[in-house]
Amino acid sequence: MNSQNKTIIVTAVVTAALVLVGLFVLMPILGPSLMHPIMVEQMHGSGSSVSTSDLNTDTTRTTNNGAFVISFKSQLDPIAIGSMHSWILHVETADGQPVEGATISVGGGMPEHGHGLPTSPQVTQDMGDGDYLVEGLRFQMGGWWEVKFNISADGVEDNVTFNIILGG
Repeated sequence: MNSQNKTIIVTAVVTAALVLVGLFVLMPILGPSLMHPIMVEQMHGSGSSVSTSDLNTDTTRTTNNGAFVISFKSQLDPIAIGSMHSWILHVETADGQPVEGATISVGGGMPEHGHGLPTSPQVTQDMGDGDYLVEGLRFQMGGWWEVKFNISADGVEDNVTFNIILGG
């Protein structure tokens, strides 16, 4: 094998190694932005089955079975992507009386992406007069989010889902 062929082989091997190392180093940085559109297309097809303009994004909602009226106010206005924040959740009976001593669980996620919340928010304080402090909320990307509350008080259990649309 002559020296020109050896140079070509060495150059090809070094180039391939540099490309692989470059991909390995850059994939954590570029991968999500490159792969997210592909994953969404694979999971949901070319169009979303839900138009976010058709979603009810009210911050006051009646629970699914009509037992409670729930509202929230975010500590951040507007809600920022990537920021940990808290909400004040207000719980009333259907006839407008504040609900105290409720047990409330929090859940949710991104229905179109098939994942839950990136944190585990919890009600950390019954503030009285139907107000509850919900801490530990964070949304890591723009899009349609659901935040779900299951409320149990005085032998009555009901739930509500709030739709949050974040840009980004």
